[in-house]
Amino acid sequence: MPAFSLPALLRALVVWALILLAESGQGALRRLVADPDLEFAIRQLSVVTGAVIIFAITWASLRWMRIRTAGGALAIGGLWVVLTLAFEIGLGRILGLSWDRILADYDLLHGGLMPLGLLAMALTPWAARRLQAGRTRPTPDTVAPGPRSTP
Repeated sequence: MPAFSLPALLRALVVWALILLAESGQGALRRLVADPDLEFAIRQLSVVTGAVIIFAITWASLRWMRIRTAGGALAIGGLWVVLTLAFEIGLGRILGLSWDRILADYDLLHGGLMPLGLLAMALTPWAARRLQAGRTRPTPDTVAPGPRSTP
């Protein structure tokens, strides 16, 4: 049995497109207002704000995506990572960025935080699913009491 259905996959692609639009908007805003001397530090900060954006969009759309299992959630997160890498590298090359410039964001030893952002992206559907499932579980005060036995 697959971890997710075709409709869930298509919905996950729509959500990824929304994430991509939000992240692109964040990048455009960063380029408009950022001081060029602070570009790398601002790109680092963008990984953190990007993770928050990804989580918020995922949280809001999780029920709509209809991810039924933890494996399905992890598969969707992995798909998002692959799509994001392809987009980032492809766009970078289209814009004429050098491989060194593109890969700088992925170099943890020199402050590139994109691997952490991609890890967050990969785990976000799973984490949001777990958190939402935890919110809907009955608590002792919401469960109707059963018959009581007397000592």
